[in-house]
Amino acid sequence: MQMPVDITYRGVEKSDALETLIRSKMEKLEEVCDHIIGCHIAVEKAHEHPSHGSPYRVRLDITVPPNHEIVADRNPGEGVQYASLESVIRDAFEAARRQLRDLNQQQEGRRKQHTEQAIAGIVTKLFPSQNYGFIKTLDGREIYFHRNSVLHDDYDRLSVGAGVQFFPSEGENGPQASTIRLVDKPGIRPADNRGDSAESEAPQGWEYVQS
Repeated sequence: MQMPVDITYRGVEKSDALETLIRSKMEKLEEVCDHIIGCHIAVEKAHEHPSHGSPYRVRLDITVPPNHEIVADRNPGEGVQYASLESVIRDAFEAARRQLRDLNQQQEGRRKQHTEQAIAGIVTKLFPSQNYGFIKTLDGREIYFHRNSVLHDDYDRLSVGAGVQFFPSEGENGPQASTIRLVDKPGIRPADNRGDSAESEAPQGWEYVQS
């Protein structure tokens, strides 16, 4: 399992069985979408003695680049009184799975439709410990990118000189690259261009924050 996960329990006792179930379901989500960058799961007992429905509620908040938020919230209503917590967890993950599948189809459709809009470039700088770098386009522009924008968890495979394709977007500090796809990986990595001491070479206007 690669995605960062935060699990919160409210009014529910944490147990190894629940942890195992949740993590197994999360692994299934990664099979549907392998570039999830964050997942917060809230498991709670919303009502001690509900008049109808289940006392349990499970909510998943999932982040997918470049800027998609998936929310799956399950609190079974009338007709399923006292449904087990395990059943509510499974239902919430199934709802999330369907949304991720639909998002994948939408993204794939957009990629096929707008392939000609993707920009080619070469990675010129990498700052591994701070999870970002810069890409130089064929017309000479240098574009910032964050590891969360690199598809298929390929950030660790990037090296200076690697060829990529990306879609430009506007960030808080100016242009940045999103939906980055690695298309070429050179065999030799220039060691003097990869590291955390190159901040002074970055384009003017960017502020670096230690993570």
